[in-house]
Amino acid sequence: MKRMKQAAALAIALGLALVPLSASTAQAAGPATHKGMTWQTLATGPEGTVQVGGFAHSTSSDPYNGDTLPSVSLPVLCINVDGSPAPDGISIDFYTGWAGGTVALSQPVKGSRLNSQAAANSICQASFGIGWRQAEFHDGRYGPNLEYIGGWSFWAYGNIAPNARFWTAINDQQANPWN
Repeated sequence: MKRMKQAAALAIALGLALVPLSASTAQAAGPATHKGMTWQTLATGPEGTVQVGGFAHSTSSDPYNGDTLPSVSLPVLCINVDGSPAPDGISIDFYTGWAGGTVALSQPVKGSRLNSQAAANSICQASFGIGWRQAEFHDGRYGPNLEYIGGWSFWAYGNIAPNARFWTAINDQQANPWN
């Protein structure tokens, strides 16, 4: 399982340079003008896992109003939820859930290109393929059989540089570039 995840991460990294960002039909609505929420890499863990989030005091993430102007270019945090079980050695709770899949970063894009959830998702699909979408604040799960939804950060498989910053969605606040 570990080798499969490493091979997938390497394939993603190599393919990323070859996949152009495609324009979305959703972009016809015009550029996004709202600040968007960003997260960063918080930690690395066992078996090729990474914790991403806005939980640490040093992240300057604002899930209520957005924290980064849409004129800034950052990668989109993309996720493919495939039901992968959490490896041993990760502490899972409300604030640090398990996403059950793999995360990766797109090429940097201006927040103004993220004028809808569909536009953000299309960047992930163009970069990594079907099944990928923009990661969301509440993607972490915890509890028995991971039945509860958490927030603020989550663990997933992936290879993201320490302190990397990226666009992340939130589904219940006005903190996305398209809001």
